[in-house]
Amino acid sequence: MRILFLCLLPLIGFSQNLKSGGKLKPEQAIMDIRHYTISLDVDPDKKYIKGFTEIDLLLSQSTDVLLFDFWYGLQVSKVFVNGKAKTFEHSEDDLIRIAQHLPAGKVKVKIDYEGTPGVSERAPWTGGFQWEKDSQGNPWIAITCQGEGGKIFFPCKDHPSDEPDEGADLFITVPKGLVVAGPGMLIKQKNSKEKSTFHWKTNYPISNYCLVFNIGKYKKVSRDYTTISGTKVPMDFYVLEESESKAMYQLDLLANATRILEKYFGEYPWAKEKIGLCETPHLGMEHQTLNAYGNKFRYTKVGDTDFDWLLVHEFGHEWWANKVTNHDWADMWIQEGICTFADALHIFEIGGQQEYLKRMQRTARETQNKIPIVQGEEIDSDQAYHGDIYGKGGFFMHTLRYIMGDEIFFPTLKRLATEPQYTYENSVTTNDVEQLFSGAYGKSLKPIFDLCLRTTSKLEISLRQTGEDAYKVQLLNLDYEIPIEVITSTGKQKIVISKTPVTITSASLPILDQDVYYLKKVIIE
Repeated sequence: MRILFLCLLPLIGFSQNLKSGGKLKPEQAIMDIRHYTISLDVDPDKKYIKGFTEIDLLLSQSTDVLLFDFWYGLQVSKVFVNGKAKTFEHSEDDLIRIAQHLPAGKVKVKIDYEGTPGVSERAPWTGGFQWEKDSQGNPWIAITCQGEGGKIFFPCKDHPSDEPDEGADLFITVPKGLVVAGPGMLIKQKNSKEKSTFHWKTNYPISNYCLVFNIGKYKKVSRDYTTISGTKVPMDFYVLEESESKAMYQLDLLANATRILEKYFGEYPWAKEKIGLCETPHLGMEHQTLNAYGNKFRYTKVGDTDFDWLLVHEFGHEWWANKVTNHDWADMWIQEGICTFADALHIFEIGGQQEYLKRMQRTARETQNKIPIVQGEEIDSDQAYHGDIYGKGGFFMHTLRYIMGDEIFFPTLKRLATEPQYTYENSVTTNDVEQLFSGAYGKSLKPIFDLCLRTTSKLEISLRQTGEDAYKVQLLNLDYEIPIEVITSTGKQKIVISKTPVTITSASLPILDQDVYYLKKVIIE
């Protein structure tokens, strides 16, 4: 639930209408965002920001208007297009309109603004600023905006299909003594008598909701990591002073998680910059090269190994969300579901096959199945987001793995995570994923994708006794051949079933899919 916009409050939240994505506006469809520069002075005492954002873009055709998303609660003072001041309109629909005839080609826009940014009611599930204090009374500030988009604090084209291909620069100024942690590489820290400015830079494409920063009285704890391809990458953890003693062990766990993810999905995606963590007052979020971490160093045991589910899940998003990005929020299961499946692979690596199966069986039990994972196209962030995009999305990959077999499934999944047409500046849809896996399998998997992702139906299997020791098994709601394990009176066997009945022999009632590779309903007749 998001709190309503109340002008009388000193700290304000966001209107329930503030969402990311949806139908791409025609005025923005002709824009290709190349680079953002965000320069802000942050005042923790007044809870106030002031500065500018520069947007470098390419127009694919001429236009008479430039259109940017920007929350109406912040005040725009000046707008410049290619260095010249321009009139503008900043309306209550959270849009900046700049009437300006421009030919196709390069454009640079600078927007000056200031104000009190909206606060998060329940970070990270609702976006906004968090103006907190650590246990010593120092300012501790975080930003989350996955659902609402980067427009909550900087003007942008707020759609997942268009990341800045040439990256971004952040110049964030804070009271001296505080530290700003940001995406990419710290280029420079400039100190004056009362303030410090931190210049963070990423050269990679980055989602708007990952283009954020954190502020605190941080200590940086570091170690090196060597990737699967032999690249040395700094591994940095920005922690509060009180957490410093715990940080190195957490980095060791992170290094182990990186090795596991690289095994399945290829080299760490941002190897030219850093592997980063930052302690935050909220639970966590997949902020590219600087994952937000707020799980308070709580571990469970998987086998003999400490397991921090939050650390593992958010870090998996470096591949699934940040490197492989859904073209539209309608396909959000790709980043959340495959990342959830990656969590299960981590459990397999540290706990073995039975721990993996237990995890997926629990996921099957917890699936709500009330809303399809893929509801259509051009869906906004609020419409797309529900619990099953995580669990059911992950379980779908578990099902796909069983149908295809490991020898085809895992190389195909690595292709999705590594090949240029699916990664970095390119984005993907559910159809892209289906076509990739179908091509590798040598047979269309569309019926499986449609049933599992586009409906709330479970696989329906009929088990009918036709004789004293004879049973017929068939699919009722899927016209496709799938493998399934059957336990009969003589032991386990794997058979292929379809809408055409298959006869099996057993002196006792057969058990279908005991290990649970399918979300299913078995109808015994």
